[in-house]
Amino acid sequence: MESYSQIDLAQWTQVGEGGNGKTYVNPDQADVILKVNNERLSTLEAVKHEYDVSKAVEALGLKVPKVHEIVRVGEAYATISQRIKGKKSLSSICHDEPERTEEMARLLCRKGQELFATPCNTGFFPSRKEQVLWAIDHAGFVRRKNRKLIRDFAASIPENTHCVHGDFQTGNIIRCGEEYYWIDLDRFAYGDPMFDIGHLFQICNIYAPMKRVQDIFHMTLDQFHRFWDAFAKEYTSKEDHSEFDSQAGRFACLDIILRSYFMPPTFLEKLFFGVYVRKLVKRYYQ
Repeated sequence: MESYSQIDLAQWTQVGEGGNGKTYVNPDQADVILKVNNERLSTLEAVKHEYDVSKAVEALGLKVPKVHEIVRVGEAYATISQRIKGKKSLSSICHDEPERTEEMARLLCRKGQELFATPCNTGFFPSRKEQVLWAIDHAGFVRRKNRKLIRDFAASIPENTHCVHGDFQTGNIIRCGEEYYWIDLDRFAYGDPMFDIGHLFQICNIYAPMKRVQDIFHMTLDQFHRFWDAFAKEYTSKEDHSEFDSQAGRFACLDIILRSYFMPPTFLEKLFFGVYVRKLVKRYYQ
């Protein structure tokens, strides 16, 4: 059985926190960063998947921080990766310079379009559509009367063999000088770009009123709305993006259900997801 180096977290200083975990630096290892996932994502299986995915994304020619090794932090597994010095996420830029919110939205749109135009390694990466169809059939929080409606929509989505990120949002693209890097790649796949855009729509419009979401992304409710408006205008080249919003809302519903593919939801998560799926079906599927 492969052994992994044990890290003493007392020697590291936390420098970041996101929805999936925390990041740390060590003054004696200035060129690397330690990422420790939340408990349910810190198993060897989950961390090795993240490690392998990062290597595979880099092989596609996309800019990502180089992942060096898997390590242990207590009973948890974690990764040591290249530290991008002087980096700032788009979330941080929006927080520090709120007047640039629309500029960052347009930037994410352009970088997203580059990602969506990149042919994916379909031998390694999964089909997002297949994952969603599985999740619809197995998610117990989806009401029976809504399941067929949602499944019929998902089944109608044309297969697309280009890249999608899986957690496409302002915290997962970082800037260093003139370079931009994609991070948190564990849900990378191939499929329709609207899978990613639906995820962004969900954050900016469905979850944005929640204080915890605002704290994670360091953005206000107004900024989330401004960000989405600028992103949608840039992506569609239209001032009126209501039709685009409706399509994104349908994919946002799929995105919530997709969560159960990656991790069995807790009882409270089932209640939470069920409420929002019903709201989205009522608004975007009727």
